[in-house]
Amino acid sequence: MTTELRPLRRSEWDLWYDGILRAFGAAGDLDRELYRELTEIDRSVAAWDDGEIVGSSSLISFRMTVPGGAAVPAAGLSMVHVATTHRRRGILRSMMRRQLDETRAAGVEPLSVLTASEPRIYGRFGYGMATRELDADIDTHRVTLDVPPESDRLRLRIVNDPESVLDVCEAVYARRVPQRAGMLERRPGWERRPLTHPQPGREGTTAPACLLAEDEKGEVRGYARYALKSADDDHGTPDGQVVLRDLEALDTAAYGALWRCLFDMDLMRVLRVRGRPVDDAWLHMVGDSIGLCRPRWGDALFARPVEVGAALAARTYTVPVDVVLDVEDAFCPWNEGRWRLCGDSAGATCERTDDPAELALSVRELGAAYLGGTSLRALASAGRVRELREGALGAASVAFATDAAPWLPHGF
Repeated sequence: MTTELRPLRRSEWDLWYDGILRAFGAAGDLDRELYRELTEIDRSVAAWDDGEIVGSSSLISFRMTVPGGAAVPAAGLSMVHVATTHRRRGILRSMMRRQLDETRAAGVEPLSVLTASEPRIYGRFGYGMATRELDADIDTHRVTLDVPPESDRLRLRIVNDPESVLDVCEAVYARRVPQRAGMLERRPGWERRPLTHPQPGREGTTAPACLLAEDEKGEVRGYARYALKSADDDHGTPDGQVVLRDLEALDTAAYGALWRCLFDMDLMRVLRVRGRPVDDAWLHMVGDSIGLCRPRWGDALFARPVEVGAALAARTYTVPVDVVLDVEDAFCPWNEGRWRLCGDSAGATCERTDDPAELALSVRELGAAYLGGTSLRALASAGRVRELREGALGAASVAFATDAAPWLPHGF
C-alpha cells in the first residue's frame, strides 16, 4: 500500500479531526467547534491511504515569551497522530520533515515547540524538554497557608459565568505574558481554551466559576477559574475537591487572596492543582510540610531551534556570554556546525564561525536549555554536553539560566 501526504482541505476537517479523536482515545468531541476555529488549515497535513486518513499534523502560529521578555514567533506542532495500522512506515518522519522544512522556508519562526503525549518520540527530531509543570493535591484541612497582609485589602467575588468576565481576565493574562519565559500570547480564539478543558460535568465536576480579586478602585488584579467536585467520606463527612483550572495575578496581594479563598471553600477538603509553574509561590506560603500537598513534577513544553542563529539571538542572557558552540543536528542539517554566541541582558548575536569550538551539544540540548529551565551543566553531567574549553560550561550555564522558571500556561 502507498500513503499520500498532502495539505488538508477545509472540507476534510471533520474526517481529519475524527481520526485525531480516535488516536487519542477521546471520550467525546465537546471541543470540536473551538478546534475547528483554531485549526490553521493551510498549515495542516493529512496522510491518506485508500481514501482514509491515517495520520495528521498541524502547525499553530504562536508568539512565545523568551528570556528577556520578547515575544518570539514559534511554530506550535499539534494534532500529531499516526493510525496504529500504519506504524513504522515513515509517516511520522515525513510529517515532521515537511513541517520543519516549511517552517524554515517561511523564515518567520526560529523555534518549533510541542507538547508530547509520548515524549520519547520527539527527541530523535531534535526536541528537548524545555519546561516542566507542577501538579499537587493539597489537603486544605491539614495544610495552612500564610498570605501577605496586603491580601486583606482586596475584594473577592465569584462570577458563575466565566465568559462574562473573559475580557478582564485576558487583560490580566496579557500583562503576565512578558514576565515568564514559555508563556504564549493568546491569538484570537485561544482565550477560550481555558474555558473548555475540562468540560462541565467531566469527572463529576460542576460548571466552572471565576474568582476575581479587585482593588479599591474595582480594578481586577487577579483571577482563578475553578470547578467543584462534591463528595463525602465513609463517615458522611464532606470530602469534596476544588479543581483549579488556571490562575493569574498581577501582584502578591492578589495572588495570596485568591489562593486563600480556594483553600477556604466550604465542604471541600482537597485543592487539585494541575499544570502550575515549578516555582509557584504557593509552595512558599504553605506553613506545613510540602509533603502533605503531594507535589508531582512532569514535562510540559518541548522545543527545538528551527534556525539556531536566529533562535539564540532572539533571547537575552543573564550574564555576559561569549562562547563557540559546535551543534549537531542530523534532522535539520542546516543547523550543524560552529556558532559564536555573544550576548548579555541587553541582547545577543549568534553567527557562523570557524573559531575553535568550546562546547559541543546537539540541537536537542539547545532546545532543552533554550528557555532557561534546564541547566547546561546538568546536561553535561548526563553526558549530553561536552566542554571543549575549560570554564566555558560554567559561564554558559549561568548565562542561559533564568530568574523565574519557564512555564507553558496551557497545552495546544
